[in-house]
Amino acid sequence: MSYPANYRYSREHEWIEVNGTIGTVGITDYAQSSLGDIVYVDAPKVGDAVTAGATFGSVESVKAVSDLYSPVTGKVTAVNEELKNAPDKINENAHEAWIIKVEIANPSELDALLDAAAYEAFVSEETGA
Repeated sequence: MSYPANYRYSREHEWIEVNGTIGTVGITDYAQSSLGDIVYVDAPKVGDAVTAGATFGSVESVKAVSDLYSPVTGKVTAVNEELKNAPDKINENAHEAWIIKVEIANPSELDALLDAAAYEAFVSEETGA
């Protein structure tokens, strides 16, 4: 699996694509394949605050419920409403099915995230592949 080079990645398997001061957040392909069929996404509301490294919601699959961790601190500016009725969109294309958009409060937090090559190496270490 190749990961988009323009995204940054967390060790909790979230991705963020930054466009100006807005970060679009989702989960990685590795995360969705580990979870299996996703049946529900619990996301915050527009206007809610999120904190880097803290949970902001969860993803429920047929196997388990997994917390979602925000890669940055900021305010939620949009929530992907399509996921309420079609959470399996994440399984279909995890790197396009975003969950929330965040107005980034501290852009320097992005420096703590992994680039695509580092994330791939991290997943390889985690899986022993």
